[in-house]
Amino acid sequence: MYLSVVIPCMNEEASIPGLVERLSKTIGPWKDQAEIILVDDGSTDSTWKAIEAAKKVCPQLVGLKLSANRGHQIALTAGLEAAQGDRIFMLDADLQDPPELLTDMMFMMDRGFDVVYGRRSERRGETMFKKATAHLFYRFLNAMSDVPIPRDTGDFRLVNRRSLDAVLAMPEKARFIRGMFAWAGFKQVGIEYIRAPRELGETKYPFRAMMRFAIDAMTAFSTKPLRLATRLAFVSLLMAALMAVYVIYSLVVYQTAPGWASVVLAVSFFSGAQLLTLGIMGEYIGRLYVEAKNRPLYFVSEEVRDVAPVTQRLRA
Repeated sequence: MYLSVVIPCMNEEASIPGLVERLSKTIGPWKDQAEIILVDDGSTDSTWKAIEAAKKVCPQLVGLKLSANRGHQIALTAGLEAAQGDRIFMLDADLQDPPELLTDMMFMMDRGFDVVYGRRSERRGETMFKKATAHLFYRFLNAMSDVPIPRDTGDFRLVNRRSLDAVLAMPEKARFIRGMFAWAGFKQVGIEYIRAPRELGETKYPFRAMMRFAIDAMTAFSTKPLRLATRLAFVSLLMAALMAVYVIYSLVVYQTAPGWASVVLAVSFFSGAQLLTLGIMGEYIGRLYVEAKNRPLYFVSEEVRDVAPVTQRLRA
């Protein structure tokens, strides 16, 4: 197998027909040596039926249905582990990232690159809030991360087999695929493109999910938040010492009693610092707890392909 296309799907029933049609045209030059892997991440609509229907008109299609919703990164991991190609193309089902860019990515990989990722030069159809938070996310992530991660990129990329095998060898449960490829290294290059607005369906990344994703990304690739908590503790001690000097000076020189405002300020500051420190430590302890359980990332409940289905595949 030369080319595998991996696409996680969550409630994308309306997008599947157009997605498969565009992909079938895109992989035309390699269609005899290509596969399209659609992973249904526990959808609550008719996404799986749409995948089964698409299989009838696209023989290259492979469908995997996870037994429950595990999240975008786990669904993507399931597809990557099932991929058999020497080159693996990743994109989302909403078609905001143009599959036609595959041709340019193939060209760059022919020039010796191991990973070719798409870099968003413009994000059309998104709110100012979404653009602003995405802009801040990548810059803050790079400031906090021990590994430089390309800015304004997603999981839209073409990778070769050796870089994928390196990422799949990483055992962590909290997956941040784009960061894992950045950590793995190899020869990488970006291609700029304009991200189109979503035509069908709704975004699967509301603000709450984005926050969870951002926390996972930061704790997965950096211990700087822990060091920040330590520094915050020293700042708190310094401020406490300065406030103590101020209070004693006021009592001796001005013979005034400490006011309630300074007490409230001190209590509020130290309480906030302590809670922030505990929260940061809790995130890392929680990750250790999840990793220690060592549960499988997912189960595959159904599968459509040209060979006998595997109904109990798991990833330990």
